[in-house]
Amino acid sequence: MVFLTTFISSLLVNNVILSGTKGLCSYIGLSKDKKATLGMSIALIVVCVLSGLISWGLAALLTLINATYLSTIVSILVIASFVQLLEIFIKKFLPSLYKSLGIYLPLITTNCVVMGLAISIFSTYAKYIDGTLSSLDSALTILGMILAYPLGYFMVIYVFAFIQERIQNNNETPRGFKGAAIAFIATAAMCLAIYGFTGLV
Repeated sequence: MVFLTTFISSLLVNNVILSGTKGLCSYIGLSKDKKATLGMSIALIVVCVLSGLISWGLAALLTLINATYLSTIVSILVIASFVQLLEIFIKKFLPSLYKSLGIYLPLITTNCVVMGLAISIFSTYAKYIDGTLSSLDSALTILGMILAYPLGYFMVIYVFAFIQERIQNNNETPRGFKGAAIAFIATAAMCLAIYGFTGLV
């Protein structure tokens, strides 16, 4: 039940983009291209899952050696390492996807979704150390976040890619609202829609 509550909460109620306003740079920049959107989402899922699991282990290690103040720096190093390996892999085996992602692939290193997940993991583990959460509850909460953060990003950015396609094919959009302006207006409408899930869990 703890896992399900955390998963639904992180996926819908506290969605990383629509509620947490994380990852907006790639969200706006890539949402015009469905292929790039899908590629970025898969890359982010891989990085989030692997770096999240390692951050969980590092949280235990840093707590053991009483060096939790290094958590942010260590998280950045872990995320940067995974992104570099992923970039090398995509460049070698998926060159067309590498070209479509452009600058946004190395920007996963500083993507707020990945960094927010790492910080949330360290925070949840700290609650276990303080005795606020049991070991099982903290483990299930962390696993729920590791899965829900990137899936929430994927869900929103992929839906928004279809909305962007409709917007681009609509000639009735006023000139002053074209581009980023109408994208943010559509995002605001999506935020209001996601707000309806408040109180679900």
